[in-house]
Amino acid sequence: MPEPIALCFSGGKDSCLALQELRRQGRFEVVELVTTVTDAFDRVSMHGVRRSLLREQADSIGLPLTEVVVPPEPSNVVYEREMGKAFAKLRQRGISRVGFGDLFLEDLREYRVRQLAEAGLQCEFPIWHTPTDELARTFIRDGFHALTVCVNPAVLPVSFAGRAFDDAFLADLPSGVDPCGENGEFHTFVFDGPIFDRSIAVDLGELTERDGFGFCDLLPAGSAIPAKAVAG
Repeated sequence: MPEPIALCFSGGKDSCLALQELRRQGRFEVVELVTTVTDAFDRVSMHGVRRSLLREQADSIGLPLTEVVVPPEPSNVVYEREMGKAFAKLRQRGISRVGFGDLFLEDLREYRVRQLAEAGLQCEFPIWHTPTDELARTFIRDGFHALTVCVNPAVLPVSFAGRAFDDAFLADLPSGVDPCGENGEFHTFVFDGPIFDRSIAVDLGELTERDGFGFCDLLPAGSAIPAKAVAG
């Protein structure tokens, strides 16, 4: 029987590919998604995606969602305390492993291993060290669809926010920007693909810059006039 596993899930492409790969391997059954949400903004931390769209994703994927609520710019102490509470609950439910969509940042991997070990849990990294150019093409080839929701203006023009993650996007990336944004160059929201029962319908909202990042606000379809529908 496959072993139950939870997955730390941002709603972006790497999380979705990690979920797909865990299911493909057959060793584990993903039974829960865990996402960090910023309370003051009611949005997914770092990505800036509305909580309502995160919940639509989880519903379409067909998995329960644990939302770890933190304040804006939480200290490590606060972040680790709240994540520790969530991990303890997983352990109480008989889950001993948590998956991550990390690709090649060794220090981040080591941090996660240490953090989960303190909670009596183990880590799985199903797409670890997959070449990121190959992974980006696999994402597109497999029928996933995503929008870029956050960019780091230090390395990528803000105009990339709101663009579809497709072949044209990859072709336009400046030299030195990782095709999967693994160094924090950009983040995405996946609205359709093989792990979803239905597409998540969204409209493109306002482009803004705050806290050193550029964001494209995504709105539930039909909630903004005028707005550009990108999925339906």
